[in-house]
Amino acid sequence: MSAEPEQGATPAKVPEAEAAEAEAVEDTEAKGAVSAPGPDGPKKTTRRFPLLTRDTARPEGGGRAAAGDAPAPARQWPLLSVLSTVGLGLLLTAFDVFRAGTILIGLALIGGAVMRWALPGVGMLAVRSRFTDMVTYGALGAVIVLLALMAQPNGMQVPFLDGILHFTISS
Repeated sequence: MSAEPEQGATPAKVPEAEAAEAEAVEDTEAKGAVSAPGPDGPKKTTRRFPLLTRDTARPEGGGRAAAGDAPAPARQWPLLSVLSTVGLGLLLTAFDVFRAGTILIGLALIGGAVMRWALPGVGMLAVRSRFTDMVTYGALGAVIVLLALMAQPNGMQVPFLDGILHFTISS
């Protein structure tokens, strides 16, 4: 029998090569962005999604809006201001001041979009990315204000919305 390896088989590692490879592994350090350390030390992050999700990333701007030692309501003042304005609008609507109440609800959402754009940390008002939150809050607020202005008699007249309404009802 010959001492040569068969075709397709990998040759056995020489002890010097194994020692050099082990030394190279020990000397490697992750540079740049580093994820959570693994069993072999810190690993470099990649742009690929992991096969196993270990945690949920906080939305950009989702940190506290006030210092950590402040009481909970003070840390979440942007969300509380939007919710309290919406609550006041619902209260006005319940007391039969429909137009003012619904306009106030829409303006609260638009205010949430402005806060999401202007403030670096808005607490729990940050749900998704900054752009998505701004578009969602702003669009919903604008639609609510527009519909509130059109809802009652002698309200604003938008011709293309009348056409859409007649098309949906007559179909």
